[in-house]
Amino acid sequence: MLKVLVPLDGSSNSLHAVRHAINEFNRNAALEIHLLNVQAPFSQYISRFVSGRDRHDFHREQAEQALLPGRQMMDRFGVPYKVHMELGAKASVIADLARRLRCDHIVMSTARKNSLTRMIENSTTFRVIELTTVPVEIIARDAASKLERYGVPAGAGTVLASLFFAAAD
Repeated sequence: MLKVLVPLDGSSNSLHAVRHAINEFNRNAALEIHLLNVQAPFSQYISRFVSGRDRHDFHREQAEQALLPGRQMMDRFGVPYKVHMELGAKASVIADLARRLRCDHIVMSTARKNSLTRMIENSTTFRVIELTTVPVEIIARDAASKLERYGVPAGAGTVLASLFFAAAD
């Protein structure tokens, strides 16, 4: 039986990975699909003022909310799945759970972005690729927004030009 891990963050983008997993299941019913949501822990400063039970309840509610659209889609198509809710650094948790479950691959979706944007952002997808030995299948979503396509590269170019001229003085 092939095991597939599908991390979900609650965005419409992550549903592209769920659709892909459903299509894989339709081609191979021996597929075991694991849906995962990872919640970031509170900082130690906030944790001092919020009880452990309240933190746990908050993270559970957020994870359930993030997983709900993916679960509804899987249920609608009659695809069996298992749910995992974890707390920690997203990429590390995804890589670790894939290893513990002995997954055959991870299916993640990502936004279409230019190389400069990917270079300067903190991408969970690329961090997972760095951390895991499990193959990662990346499903591209809709086109990037105009801000992502033009604004970020223009801003980064302006900063680099400013640095260049400052160093030349």
